[in-house]
Amino acid sequence: MPLYKKISVKQGVTAYVWKVTEPEDELASEVKLTDVCQRRMDGMKSELHRRAFLSIRHLLKQVGYTDFDLHYDDFGKPHLKDGNFISISHSHEFTGIIVSKSKEVGIDIEKQREKILRIAHKFTPIEEYRTIANTEALIQKLTIVWGAKESLYKIYATPGLSFLHHIYINDFAMSAMELSGEIFYKGKKSNYEISFLEFEGFTCVYALKMG
Repeated sequence: MPLYKKISVKQGVTAYVWKVTEPEDELASEVKLTDVCQRRMDGMKSELHRRAFLSIRHLLKQVGYTDFDLHYDDFGKPHLKDGNFISISHSHEFTGIIVSKSKEVGIDIEKQREKILRIAHKFTPIEEYRTIANTEALIQKLTIVWGAKESLYKIYATPGLSFLHHIYINDFAMSAMELSGEIFYKGKKSNYEISFLEFEGFTCVYALKMG
């Protein structure tokens, strides 16, 4: 399957989503990995994870990059050699990247599942959602909140940062497709603009640092 979605977020910021349907050998045939990434992929026991890993390299090609343009810091945050900002996500058969020329960015793709109801108290004050009576709608909204916090966490990339205590997502209307969030950590505050879209039972959330 070629590119699934291309999202023009704003000038200089674009997100890409791939639906992984190709067999591993097909994905691997057009990709050259660095020695580090080849070893990393060789250590993956799951074929789906290897295929997702390779599909992300195909997404990089959409922006004119190769695996050799990508490196990771000690926190595991990806960086591009030319100084542009990048974030990466994968969930089951979907992978995504977001690339920005001037603003720090984060992206997260999540499958909408009932499991989120059991873990919601670990990442957000669940009492704020008591007015949502419809279980499906609650799963939908909590998945967006989780994806938003994950996106901000990827941008901030600092050990000790807590989803529950340091990352805040402001209430939003589902129809708006946009929301905002803040990180308060060690006396510092940073603000973020966030957008989301949904497809095939998945939620894709991406965030940009403001200022």
